[in-house]
Parts: sequence; structure tokens; C-alpha cells
Amino acid sequence: MSDIPFGFGVPPEEPEEGDDGKKPGGSGDGSRGPAGPFGFGGANPFGGGAGGDNPFAAMFGSLNPNDLGAAFQQLGQMLSYEGGPVNWDMAKDIARQTVAQGTPDGSKDVSVGPADRAKVQEALRLADLWLDGVTSMPSGAGSAVAWSRAEWVEATLPVWKELVDPVAERVGTAMGDVLPEEMQAMAGPLLGMMRSMGGAMFGTQIGQALGTLAGEVVGSTDIGLPLGPAGKAALLPANVEAFGRGLSVPQDEVRLYLALREAAHQRLFAHVPWLRAHLFGAVEGYARGIKVDTAKLEDAVGHLDPSNPEALQDALQQGMFQPEDTPAQKAALARLETALALVEGWVDAVVHAAAAPHLPSAGALRETLRRRRASGGPAEQTFATLIGLELRPRRLRDASRLWASLTDARGVDGRDGLWAHPDMLPTAADLDDPDGFVHHEQLDFSELDKMLGEAAGGHVKDVRRDEDERGGTDEGKGEDEK
Repeated sequence: MSDIPFGFGVPPEEPEEGDDGKKPGGSGDGSRGPAGPFGFGGANPFGGGAGGDNPFAAMFGSLNPNDLGAAFQQLGQMLSYEGGPVNWDMAKDIARQTVAQGTPDGSKDVSVGPADRAKVQEALRLADLWLDGVTSMPSGAGSAVAWSRAEWVEATLPVWKELVDPVAERVGTAMGDVLPEEMQAMAGPLLGMMRSMGGAMFGTQIGQALGTLAGEVVGSTDIGLPLGPAGKAALLPANVEAFGRGLSVPQDEVRLYLALREAAHQRLFAHVPWLRAHLFGAVEGYARGIKVDTAKLEDAVGHLDPSNPEALQDALQQGMFQPEDTPAQKAALARLETALALVEGWVDAVVHAAAAPHLPSAGALRETLRRRRASGGPAEQTFATLIGLELRPRRLRDASRLWASLTDARGVDGRDGLWAHPDMLPTAADLDDPDGFVHHEQLDFSELDKMLGEAAGGHVKDVRRDEDERGGTDEGKGEDEK
């Protein structure tokens, strides 16, 4: 990671405490010094203090002189960023660097060859064929592709921007708010520098998380959200092989089962036009209710040191986000968790119905995927720390049971018909009692049919009674009799 600015990604070593119990840094006595809340390694970053009359010694005294030129260049690149709350160019570069390093088990990223590409396309074609018999939704994929890990990073980056930017924006605002009010008017350039560094820190963390996640995902819909381009079903052959390793299941069966899940997600997102906006709106609604732990941020900013930016990065790693305990925030979280559970539960139920008649290992693969989604991997946990949000369906089993019960009670068309409008979907309370929801739905529809029948019959009787009272219909009467 030496090519990452200032050693980003390497957890900082904890400095030893002095005799007074304070950790060294800032002005050298553990305080923030007269320069205000920004300890740049000396009391005054532009002269005096720990560096004497040499401002560069004050700012970069801990660096090896041989690395000073590279440090200045990297710092300049970091501070020259003037974009949004996340430096996405840096995020992409670091994600690709992380991918290039390989996974902890030694698996390297390689370009997808023709043989693997053909296997993926055939698996997705067969998956769509099997799904035709278990869902009323037609195929949602116009093409089938096989991605390397680096290609997954490139293809999904636009969607990650939508997910992360709202939370990162709150941090950028909070970084300015930690300054005392009387200093904010005088600290314009400094605030700009802080936002640039914040964008770089977020870019670093997100890049590392995406690079690690690229080593785990098997397709474009693993987290229950449509991360890739619309209508493009994708699998990552290297990760599919790694997923099946140690399961004692033929690799062809593993690939086909994962293709069924990818194809099922594609159908749902393609033919429920409001679903994507519903999910992303829930994420954004949750992000709006997140507050930043300003005490932790203030402490990190107060000891900000250009020669040791890992301190701020470490604060990001520890998590600075606290959901507000308000009815609106609780509702946003419940809405998001329920939506994710319903998506994953529907996919789970539909894929099992399609796979069980054909794949002997369908039950075992289903349980493996359920546990994987429920626990989340290291990358998902990193992302949860970073943006304060776990994109995991906590109630997948309840939702899957509900969809299966609806299939038994109302058939495939009746089950899939609930996706016609968000108000028709089960709620979080319905997941507590799936059988009650199914029974209630049956009653509602039967009562509605009865009411409509009675209304239609009553209308016919009323018409006939009116006709009898008038002495028959108007047919055959003269114009003056009508």
C-alpha cells in the first residue's frame, strides 16, 4: 500500500503516553496549542513551535527526508481535490489496487477467458428458462456477462456514489461545524483543506471496502440492490469458484444456482419499475437521519497532522455515525430493512422453487446463501462502519416463508401481483405473522369478490324493478312515450 497517499489503509500505531498521562502530538504537551484546534505537529504550522523557524520541519518532522518530495506531491494531490464529499477518483484507484493485491486466500484477479464467459452465459440462459415456470415475471436481462473483480468495481461505482454521497455530505458539513463559531469566518481556506482531506479519507475507505467486496461478491445483485447496469446479468467466475470451494457440490451446480439468484433479481428490478427508487429512497431517508459524532470528529480534527492523516482515517474506521432515535429515523430504518427482506425473500423462494426439481444440492446451497446474507462478510461490515448502514436483510427467512405461503394460497400470479404497487406489499408487522397476512389477504379478496358480486346483482335487480314499475323497457316505445 506504499502507493496510497501517506500510508492510508494502514492502521496508525497508538502513541505512547507521557509521564503526565497525555499522548504526545499537537503542540508537544498534549494540548492543541495556541494555533487553535488544529495541531499540525507544532504550536504554529507556519513557524516556531516544534519545528523552530522551519515550517516544513514543523509539518513533516516525522517523515524521512528522502520521502519528503513524494509526501509533498501526495499532499498536493489530496488537497487539490475540489469535487463532492467523496474523492471518487481516489476511491476507484484504491479499489483497483486492493483488487490487484488479491484476496487473503491468495486468489488473484484475472481477466475472464472465453471458456468461463461461455459457462456463465449458458448458466444464465438455463436459469432464465427454469425461472419461466415459477414466476409470472419475464426475463429481465438483455445480456449475460462475466466480470473480473476489477470490472465489477468499474461497473458498480456509479451506484455506490448514490448510496454513499448523502452520508459523506453530512460528514463534510460536520467538519466545518466543529470549529468554534468565531473562527469559522476566518477559516475559509482551512475549511476547504479539511473538506478536501475528508473527501480523500472517505475515498480511501470506500476504495478499500469496494476492493475487498469485489473479492467476495458473485454477481451484480449480492446485496439486494441493483448495482450494475440495467438489464445486464453478471457473474464473477473467480468468485463463483471460490464460493463453491469446500462445499462438496459440483461447480456446475454452484454456478447454476448463483445464476438463478442473479436472474431472479434481474426480473424483479426490471418489471417492478418503482422498486429501485423505493430502495434508494429508503437508503437516502435513513442517511438524512444520521448524525455525526462531533465529539469524535472534533478530537480527530483537533489532532490533524499532515504527516499523520491516518488519525482521521482511524476515526472513520471506528465509526462516527449515530442514527437519531426519532420516530422518523426508526420508520426509515424499518422501511429499508423490510424492503430488503422482501426482495431477498422473494428471490429465495422463487429460486428454491426453480432449483429444487433440478439440482440435488439446492437445499444445501440455499442454506449457505441464507447464512452468508445474514452474517455479511468483512467488506459489508466495513461498509456498515463507514456509512452507518448494514445492507443486510435481517428478516430474510420470514419474508421467504411469507412468499412461499402466498404461492400456495394464491398461485404464482397472485403472489407476484403484490409487486404492482408498494402499498400492496407486506409490512414489517406482516413479517411477524406471515400466515396471518396470507389469511387476511385471502379474506380481503374473497370479501371483495363477494361485495362486487352482490353489488352487481343488486344493480340488476334494481334495474329490473324500475323496468317493471315503468311497464317494461324503453325498447319499442315511441319517442313521445320515452
